[in-house]
Order: sequence, then C-alpha cells, then structure tokens
Amino acid sequence: MGERQKQLLKLLRGSKPGLSVDELSKGLEITRNAVRQHLASLEAAGLVTIGTTRPSGGGRPQQLYILTELGKEMSPRQYSWLAQLVVASVRREEGMENMGKRMNEIGANVAQQIRSQYPYLTTHKEKVEKLTEVMDQLGYNARNTTVSGGEAVIEADNCVFHTMAKKDLEICHLDRGLMENFTDSKVEQDECMARGGNVCRFKLTSNVG
Repeated sequence: MGERQKQLLKLLRGSKPGLSVDELSKGLEITRNAVRQHLASLEAAGLVTIGTTRPSGGGRPQQLYILTELGKEMSPRQYSWLAQLVVASVRREEGMENMGKRMNEIGANVAQQIRSQYPYLTTHKEKVEKLTEVMDQLGYNARNTTVSGGEAVIEADNCVFHTMAKKDLEICHLDRGLMENFTDSKVEQDECMARGGNVCRFKLTSNVG
C-alpha cells in the first residue's frame, strides 16, 4: 500500500460519516482524479466502500466514502492482542465484579512505567501532550486540545480495544488508569466509540494545584 493510500485511510478513519472526493482531495493535497484512482484501488481491496450522500448546497449531492470493517482493522493496534490475554486472565482471577478496578490498576502501572522514561515532564500541559504522543504511537490516532475553562481534552478515533470494549466496557478503565496516572488528572469520558460515538473523548482536569 502506498503512502497516499495510507493517508487516505487515516482521513476516513477520522470521519465516521465519511468524506467526499473533494474533501479527500483537499486533505491529501492531490487532484480529484488521483483521489478517485486511490479509492478505486482501495475499493477493489475491500478497504473502502461507498457510503451515504450529502446535500451540497443546491448542487448535486456529494457521494461519501467510508471504511469497511476490513479497512478499520487495517489500523495499527499494537497491543490489543496483549490486552485480550490480560483481560481473560483478570476475568478468571478477579471475576466480573472487580474487572473495572483491576483494569484501572493495570493502566496505572503502565503509566508509571512510561512516565519513568520522561522525568523532565513538570506541567500538566507537558504531561498531556506527551501522553497524546505516546497514545498516537500505540495506534490510538490521538490528538489533544483545550476546551473553555482551560481543561485539556484527548480525543482518539482509533480505539485499540474497540472490538473488546464493545463486548465489555470495563476494558475502558485501563485507558482511564493510564491517563489519570500519567498526567496526574481527574479523567472524565464524555464520548465512547464502543457506545456508538464518533471518537473516544476524555477530559483531563489537573489534580495538582
């Protein structure tokens, strides 16, 4: 797969409703004809398919393109296989009633190990930015922003635990434990892909100061 096609898949991954040829052309900075050629190749490979249409302000409706299930699985999910083993082990040892607490503890332990590699992080902003970078490297396709009131937000549109989380939402406590302990924050999740959201969105409020 070429680099452009990888970029195209990444753009589609970030838009659940889908994107038009014009939007993909603008996002990739290539011609509409080049976009159509890439889409044709990705459709033939079963990674992209035609979605719905969208009104275009009086003109012809815009055709949108979306990822297929196979296309979604092409996303990097570098440690979901390990998480499946961990979850199965925790479920056997702790039982369902303690799953959330145990997954949070595992996330906290992971955070401590990763944080030890970055002893220079001091401010909340630095911690959030570094965690976003780490999560993106792990395959979350993560980004961070700041909302009104100065609270930090991390959004991820490629949940590495998506298939597992749809079956058992307790797995999400691992992410929360990771974020809370890496950034010294109180974490609130106000959107979840496993519950039908477009992204997993976490609001992080500093515990320091």
